[in-house]
Amino acid sequence: MLNVALWVVQGLLAGVFLLTGTAKLVLPREVLEKRMHWAAAWPRWRIKLLGLAEVAGAVGLVVPAATGVAPVLTPIAALCLAVLMVGAVRTHRSFGESVVPALVIGALCLVVAAARLQPPAGASPRHELSQEDKR
Repeated sequence: MLNVALWVVQGLLAGVFLLTGTAKLVLPREVLEKRMHWAAAWPRWRIKLLGLAEVAGAVGLVVPAATGVAPVLTPIAALCLAVLMVGAVRTHRSFGESVVPALVIGALCLVVAAARLQPPAGASPRHELSQEDKR
């Protein structure tokens, strides 16, 4: 049940970051400025770089854990996105905007990172042989 809840959170976070990151990548700064006031103060290349980081983070939240290929990248992606949210808090605070959404998203990223760094319940460390392997 906990694993299902974790996947739901990962999916929601991935959706948020994919949506916001794609918007930063494809929309002109003038369009972004209407909803994201900070965009007026940032150079275009920095907005695009942030969008790229968000899209990459969204992929990293889901794909490695879902495929089993380098699943350690999922908590790393979650930690990196949490760091981005620290920057978002600072940016929104400097513009007098609410920091609550960035705090909530950042906290959820930390939950995903912590949960995905834990070995599955009942799993033994890889370096230990199971009873069947010892026979």
